[in-house]
Amino acid sequence: MKSLHITASVLAMVAVSATAAAARDQVRVVGSSTVFPYSQAAAENFANATGMSAPVVESTGTGGGMKIFCEGIGEGFPDMTGASRAMKKSEYDLCVQNGVTDVTEVLIGYDGLSIAVSRATTHDWALTEEQIYLALAAQVPVDGEWKDNPYKTWSDIDAALPATPILAYGPPPTSGTRDAFVELTMHDGCKALPFVKDGGFDGAWVTENCSRMRQDGPFVEAGENDNLIVQRLEADPNAVGIFGYSFLYENLDKLQGIAINGVEPNPETIASFEYGVARPIFVYIKNAHRGVIPGFNEFIQEFVSDTALAAGGYQQERGLTVLAADKLVEVQKNTADAVKFEAIE
Repeated sequence: MKSLHITASVLAMVAVSATAAAARDQVRVVGSSTVFPYSQAAAENFANATGMSAPVVESTGTGGGMKIFCEGIGEGFPDMTGASRAMKKSEYDLCVQNGVTDVTEVLIGYDGLSIAVSRATTHDWALTEEQIYLALAAQVPVDGEWKDNPYKTWSDIDAALPATPILAYGPPPTSGTRDAFVELTMHDGCKALPFVKDGGFDGAWVTENCSRMRQDGPFVEAGENDNLIVQRLEADPNAVGIFGYSFLYENLDKLQGIAINGVEPNPETIASFEYGVARPIFVYIKNAHRGVIPGFNEFIQEFVSDTALAAGGYQQERGLTVLAADKLVEVQKNTADAVKFEAIE
């Protein structure tokens, strides 16, 4: 792995905390709860392979991780953040404002946004994006008008669904999973409504009117710890949960995925994007910390290694949908060369 050539201005910023950085003998990683299991696995394998201290990995959510990551350069700030969506322009601007001007984006693979239920459920679940929208959106069409969501049970939406109260545990607004769920499921479900299709409403209208989750009880923000959602689904076979596929994969003995638009989430359907709620996932590297934070260069090597990210690697065993071989080679080269991320306007 090549070390980044650090400019004089960046060196000046890092020099303030250089002695403290040397004292910090652990890499620090923050970010997405979806990426958390992969960062944690890389940290464990790094420690086993090198004998160095395992990196500290925190699940802060994508938005929370970006905020912390972009606060500055030096040993007091994280070295890497995981993200279940690409960095936003506003986040990039915050980084630049705080002197974090050299960041590398690393595509690590793909993930499916899963809606799961306990294996103890008595219902044979399958949902459409339209049904999901009607169950969880703040506002829906009622008698030809756009109103607050009145639906209380799944059968209120479709008689074929269970006559049980709608209860879905999902991610908070700071989560990249929430952002992706709104964009990939809620917006598509809203667009499928006859009220919207026949009304000629455009994408801007959908974004403005179909992005809010209901706040009257049926949708519960469960924080950034997806394991808590798993526990709640175990306790209530009538509840559904929303999280990344890796958590479903790790708990297939307790949970089952719900087919969306007739397609079940699994590595094959996610890789082919046949499963319509699939997305790329990333980590972002603070290049000014390469060669300064002990072990960071070696941890980066471990994170993007064939052992980790290639087909049959340990991340695939944890539910990651891996990149094609040629794409992985490209990612590894860009990471080694510390290719600078440029935000899209």
